[in-house]
Amino acid sequence: MRIGISTSVIQRGKTGIAQYLFALLRALLPYADEHRFILFVLEEDLPLFDFVKGKMRIVPVDEHFRPPVKNILWHQRALPSLARSLMLDVLHVPSYRRLLWQRPCPLVATIHDLAPFRVPKKYSWSRMFYGRVIARRLAQRQDAIIAISQNTAKDIREFFRVPANRIQVIHNGLDHDRFFPGDRLEARDEITRRYNLSAPFFLYVARLEHPAKNHVRLISAFNEFKAATRSNWQLVFGGSDWRGAEMIRAAAKQSPFAADIRILGFVADDDLPALYRAADTFVYPSLYEGFGMPPIEAMACGCPVICSTRGSLGEVVGDAAAIVDPEDVASITQQLVSLAGDARGRERLRAAGLAQAKQFDWNNTASQSLSVYALLGRNIENLSPAVD
Repeated sequence: MRIGISTSVIQRGKTGIAQYLFALLRALLPYADEHRFILFVLEEDLPLFDFVKGKMRIVPVDEHFRPPVKNILWHQRALPSLARSLMLDVLHVPSYRRLLWQRPCPLVATIHDLAPFRVPKKYSWSRMFYGRVIARRLAQRQDAIIAISQNTAKDIREFFRVPANRIQVIHNGLDHDRFFPGDRLEARDEITRRYNLSAPFFLYVARLEHPAKNHVRLISAFNEFKAATRSNWQLVFGGSDWRGAEMIRAAAKQSPFAADIRILGFVADDDLPALYRAADTFVYPSLYEGFGMPPIEAMACGCPVICSTRGSLGEVVGDAAAIVDPEDVASITQQLVSLAGDARGRERLRAAGLAQAKQFDWNNTASQSLSVYALLGRNIENLSPAVD
């Protein structure tokens, strides 16, 4: 099969969609000897795809088409012609923001969440309009949609009115070669050297986005935790600035415990596993997620997790996390106090998290995605991975 994949919504590799795409491509590499993968990549993103060189074909896309409006137009005008000229059997666009109207070949989309319908003011008015109105019409023209959770599949049926027989739920995977318990003392030493984090700490990895990621309420809960316990625990945020980041930074600065709130900025992929292993507890009080990779990554690294159940989070973390109501500061505070003072409770969650994380594997995600391609492609071939 000749499989085309658009990659232009990865925001220079610093988004959840980027991590999804990179992990999926790595898991698809064993199939590249028998299937032709063609990736459409913006020129300045080319170094991010060095790991597929020699295995997958890369078609550079002029940087002129990086801005969102120009990129949407490129997808609608240029990509269909490229798909025809390259004789693609299927074209996969891994985000609802760039779905095609034309059908140059069978079309597959991945929809991660329908946040514009669930979180008011999550994006600018233009992006909210695009997500609510235009993307809905485009989604109805796709031949198959991959939903990364049962919750997202339900939202696609409800808000986009896509028939259930065109939606395939394929959970995100987990790279168990990267995310595993490891040596916690070694991780603490490494993180202390790199970030000067020597005290126990709560960790939250998510882009600094307000209000959707709920950092401000977490800061309020941390303030109450510190006032009640007088402990030396710190609160650490890892993630790049996004819409509303200034509100989060202002809340941290105004905290009476500002010295114990650390904002690390974007954390490189190579640093994440050690950061998870070094953290004493991972906290994820998001108001809505289409999946929620960081809690599962933290679990796989042996870090106990406090989490909300909004969106797909309850589906993903199951019974392996301490649950909070993300809109109730007292609920968050209670779990911070409880786990900080209960080493045995953290151990129970650590064991439960390790078992929960084993359910997710990118190899399964890749295999199931190939099955979707095969159902739609013009030339269905054997889908077994190549054997060296």
